Amino acid sequence: MNLRKRHGRISAEVHTSAMNDIMFFLLLFFLIASAITNPNVIKLLLPKSSSGQAVSKKTISVTISHDLKYTVNNKPVRVEDLQTTLMGYKSKTTELTIVLGVDRTVAIQDVVQVMDIAQKLNIKMVLATEPKS
Repeated sequence: MNLRKRHGRISAEVHTSAMNDIMFFLLLFFLIASAITNPNVIKLLLPKSSSGQAVSKKTISVTISHDLKYTVNNKPVRVEDLQTTLMGYKSKTTELTIVLGVDRTVAIQDVVQVMDIAQKLNIKMVLATEPKS
């Protein structure tokens, strides 16, 4: 058994500090690149049909102004009549989607109220936004 120390031996070391910097810059690059490519894309799941026929799909516009005036397809509607108005549109088509446009000063409770009505009627909803300038 050889218990003597060997002084002339070369030790193998791997320095990984440069690799950490490279990985950080790659991560940063991909995060910035993914945010710039399509920042305003809203993904929708579209229905599929095995028969090849088009599915009847209709969208209606519901807006809430800053003074809490509700409109459905540019027709003024009282908030109490909103559910019956939407039921009328729902009965005319098989699949209905609401495009909800809300002024930024409106309280979230008023938005949730419209979302609750749409949920009760089983209507899909999309929130309309403006692109950032």
